[in-house]
Formats: sequence, structure tokens, C-alpha cells
Amino acid sequence: MRIRIVEERCVGCVLCMEACPFGAIKLIDKEHELVLEKPKRALKLAVIDMEKCTFCGACVSACQFGAIEMEKEEKRGMEVGEYKGVWVVGEFVHGEYDKVTFELLGKGRELADTLGTELVCVVLGKGIDEHEPIYYGADKVIVVDHPSLENFLPEPYSKILVELVKEYKPEIILAPSTTQGRAFLSRAAVMLKTGLTADCTEFQIEEGTRNLIQIRPAFGGSIMARIKTPRHRPQMATARPRVFKPLPRDENRKGEVIRKEFGEDLLASRVKVISFVKDTTTTVKLEEADVIVSGGRGMKGPENFKLLFELSELIPNSAVGASRVAVDEGWIGYSHQVGQTGKTVAPKVYFAFGISGAIQHLAGMQTSDVIIAVNKDPEAPIFRIADIGVVADLFEVIPVLKKKLESLNA
Repeated sequence: MRIRIVEERCVGCVLCMEACPFGAIKLIDKEHELVLEKPKRALKLAVIDMEKCTFCGACVSACQFGAIEMEKEEKRGMEVGEYKGVWVVGEFVHGEYDKVTFELLGKGRELADTLGTELVCVVLGKGIDEHEPIYYGADKVIVVDHPSLENFLPEPYSKILVELVKEYKPEIILAPSTTQGRAFLSRAAVMLKTGLTADCTEFQIEEGTRNLIQIRPAFGGSIMARIKTPRHRPQMATARPRVFKPLPRDENRKGEVIRKEFGEDLLASRVKVISFVKDTTTTVKLEEADVIVSGGRGMKGPENFKLLFELSELIPNSAVGASRVAVDEGWIGYSHQVGQTGKTVAPKVYFAFGISGAIQHLAGMQTSDVIIAVNKDPEAPIFRIADIGVVADLFEVIPVLKKKLESLNA
């Protein structure tokens, strides 16, 4: 992008100065000796401060003498045909794979078969089980195993992924929409100068092209956005956990394991992990729970979340969630937060106790199979998406529900 003043045409009329919203234009005298902020009639030539100019074009349209010219560089896409293969970024944390890795491999297998290409799982960490991704559908596994990668850090993870992409040129990269996936895939996308769609719930291959259609809820779930990256590769996206089904584990599947090593310049990070503290408040990961019991502002205080933990203990494979308000108030830890700035979940059943239903919260749980909301306010937004809505005091409902579950478990 270039912009310039045509000196022969400029008459010092100040129209461009008045039109510039960023104060990037001033006038100088004919000899270009004196820079003045308040122009006078005697001044002739406009000059542009390129440090302030944003190339918005307001001055071009304001100039009546054609004295300002702006040239836009033609944007060219890359040679997309050079990129082949579907990659799934596996999540290997403290000696084990997150289940969402196998969910994405199931979807990745489908996409790879449609494109007639290979499915590759890329795994970074320490002490990696190299063959497990193959049992779940991968044709190849690219492994970067190093002690410094034991704890996730966005900087080295993103730099290593970028180097792998430059070497192998995959056309599609999928990663879990988890704290880890969100943190470093976005960095990698910027470094690769390509697009990234977050929190997808479906993927399709566009007929007649090799474009990946990335589908995700938008505007609080009122529409399903269909996004594609036709002129750049790789096509990158993160997917919500619990949306796709993993393939059956098959130990008879064969595949290739590629081990890669990188120097300290890529492994280094400006951030250092001092220690890892495991969350002991729940035995089931929020993203993996079949049932989530969540509380919001209506819980009124930290002491009342005990009711939700007691309820969760009566339900197999369940976990306790919370709205952002409850977390910000310090009533429960951040690891329990559900929503746009927390975790995205899709359980079989989602209980929302005292949660009004802000758009940010709905974005993280609205794909749940069944949503049960309990709130005293009949106009609460949560009721618009709830399958079952109970207008009542949650402190009256929870004891009744708890008593019923105890009788069923007896």
C-alpha cells in the first residue's frame, strides 16, 4: 500500500487535513522548511506522516484537485495446490492423550478419505505414546518428544508447528478448542499468515474444490456461520470437544511414525513453568463430563456451590461448572468456567442453576443435548434455549432433585 502527494496539483486548500481522522496530514511552505499544524493561506504543500497514516483513503476522496494518489497492492493467494494432507494436532498432557484427540481423528479420517489424502497426527510433549493415534485412524504420527515440552507453553509449541507446516505443507490443520489448542494455534495461524476459525461444530469439504467449510455457531447461536479459506493454506480450525465421535480403537492398524528434533532456538520460551498443580475439586474433566451441573449469580455465594458438588456426586460421570460471574466473584475456580472465555462443553445434560444466560455463557454450552434451566426470573434469556425450564427458587429445587437421585441410587 502506497500513498503520495502530487506536488504539482496541491494548492494547500487544507481539505485533506480536515478530512484526516488521524491527524496524519500537515502543510509546509513552498520551500519545505517550516512545518505548521495550523495552515495559513500562504502555505502550499500537504505532507503525510506515514507513522500516523492508516491508508483509510479519506484524504483521497476529500481532495478536489486529484493531488493525493493511493496505490493498493494486489493481494495474491499462495499456490494452494502444493498443500496436501489433513493434520490433527493431538493433545498429550502429563503422560496421556486427551480424549478430544481421538474425536478429531475420527472426523479427520472422514475428511482425509473425502480428499483422497493422508491423515497425520502431530503430537508434542514428553514420553509420547507414538502408536495410539494410529489405532484411532491416523496414517502417520509426527512426534516431537523433548523434556522441555512436558508442560505446555504456547511459544515453543507454535514455533515448532510452523516449522513442521513449512516442511510438509498440509492443507488442513484441526486442533481441539481447549485452553491449549486456543492458545497456540492462533499464534501459529498469524505466523503462517492464514485464517483460523475457532470453536467449530462441523466440517465439510466444498464440492468441486478442496476447500474446508468450517461451521460454527455465531451471534449467540442465532446463525450457523460457514467459513472457508479459499486462497491460503493451511486451512486451520479448532473444534469443540464432545462434538465428534472417535473411531473404534483398532490395534491392528499400521502406520508410520516420524520423529522430529528441533534446536534450542525453537524449544526456548520466555515463560517458565514453576510447578503444575492438579485440580482436585473434581474427578471428571469438564469437557468430558456426560452431565454438567452449573451455577451462576443465583448461587449467592461460594458456600452454596457445595450443593452442586453434592448433586454431582450422585450423577455418574458428571462435573460442576459455573458462569463467569461466579468465577469472577471468587466463588469457584476458573477451571470450572463455562462460556466464551472459559470452556466449551457439549454434555448429554446441562443443568443451569441461577444462570441468567448471557450470550458469552450460551456460546460455551448451547450445543448440549439437553439443557435444564432453573431460575426465579421467568424472563431470563437461558429459557430461550432450554429444553426444560423451571421457574423456581433453586434452593428449593436442588434438595428435591438430590433426594430423588439418592432414592434412585439406593
